[in-house]
Amino acid sequence: MFSGKTEELIRRLKRAEIAKLKVEIFKPKTDIRYDETAVVSHDLNSVQSTPVDNSSAILFLNADTQVVGIDEAQFFDEDLPEVCNKLAAKGIRVIVAGLDMDFSGKPFGPMPALMAIAEMVTKVHAVCVCCGSPAMYSYRKVASEARVLLGEKESYEPRCRYCYNTKD
Repeated sequence: MFSGKTEELIRRLKRAEIAKLKVEIFKPKTDIRYDETAVVSHDLNSVQSTPVDNSSAILFLNADTQVVGIDEAQFFDEDLPEVCNKLAAKGIRVIVAGLDMDFSGKPFGPMPALMAIAEMVTKVHAVCVCCGSPAMYSYRKVASEARVLLGEKESYEPRCRYCYNTKD
């Protein structure tokens, strides 16, 4: 978390729009942290999106769509890689943003499969709040064993491997 994934997704989609490509963006319907319909970064940059209940709903996009953006991919079902493959096979550019690991450091949702089939993977890192090193872990600050716990800075902080494993 806090690495700029959504910011980068928005940047790439805006560049596609500048190139006059037809863009559609999707997010899980359950993610209403900043807005019910818009994809919003931590820096409050936003782009309108279509919230969907499951990944197969993404296939019902406009026929002239050339670029598809998908945010918070870790919250989608395990069919998301197949959906992305179907879109890519039609010549649609697919740009996906999501966390690769959950708060316990385990691979998260469909992200490992998506990373395996992607033509290109850009892994961005936050800054560890304890030591300033690159942070690849989301340290959960609140007591909960639930795998999915929507939250922001009150619930999570970015940490490097060392600080994730040694600091409380």
